[in-house]
Amino acid sequence: MSAYGLPVLYALMVWWFSTGLVLVLVGLSRRSFRWSMAAVTVVLALALYGMAAASADASTWSAYVAFTCAVLVWAWPEMAFLFGLVTGPRPHALPPGSGGRRRLSYAIQAILYHELALVVAGAAVVAATWGGVNQVGAWTFATLWMLRLSAKLNLFLGVRTANDELLPAHLAFLKSFFAEKPINLLFPVSITVSTVAAVLIMVAAMAPRATAFDVTGLMLVAALVALGLLEHWFMVMPWRVAALWGWAARERAARAPPVATPIPSDSVQRPVLSNSTRG
Repeated sequence: MSAYGLPVLYALMVWWFSTGLVLVLVGLSRRSFRWSMAAVTVVLALALYGMAAASADASTWSAYVAFTCAVLVWAWPEMAFLFGLVTGPRPHALPPGSGGRRRLSYAIQAILYHELALVVAGAAVVAATWGGVNQVGAWTFATLWMLRLSAKLNLFLGVRTANDELLPAHLAFLKSFFAEKPINLLFPVSITVSTVAAVLIMVAAMAPRATAFDVTGLMLVAALVALGLLEHWFMVMPWRVAALWGWAARERAARAPPVATPIPSDSVQRPVLSNSTRG
């Protein structure tokens, strides 16, 4: 059973620790962001190199390397976004009276550059692993991408608990695009697709002909899908997910005053921040 349990434990550890580390870095003084970003850029280059090297090897070790490198590549656009360096052409709160297509348009403009950065990072991952026997890195990045897209859409359409306390103060304008509802029509689809995907991946990992490499790579990705599923469930529960990283977010949360309120479900027109708010 260790062949199945160790990849799951490793994915859980990487998910929990890497998220906490990002929260620590984002909670530091904004003067430190340039140095953190420089370090992450070096890590990005090393991760792409490591992923390219691992793609030629179908061993258990290379599956772990590819998975880890994919998470590190993912960290570059995510940290650039959380630092407020790569957001969108319109990093402002939702204007008064905005709803429907205009609300969607403003939301896209608020994060467009970040989405493009993810496209570029994804293209780099594909290029680094192209033709390789080890595609765990590409699977991992694609999984992170789809789970994050689903989470963003659900926040936009409306959930019970946005967990927006994890956003740094300079990205507080994004809270104006979140809607507050018990549930939205996309949420059951997201949950169902993620659950089916996790089950199918685990079934493939347990197939009689699965090699040790197959088991490790598939279980790493299945664990990532399951963790993303857990994050989705937190959106409709009354619990605050920030408690999982209290050691990383406590100081920042104590400093940051509340600057926005989620949009109530009966009206997406109500502004919560002025247009002068910048990331």
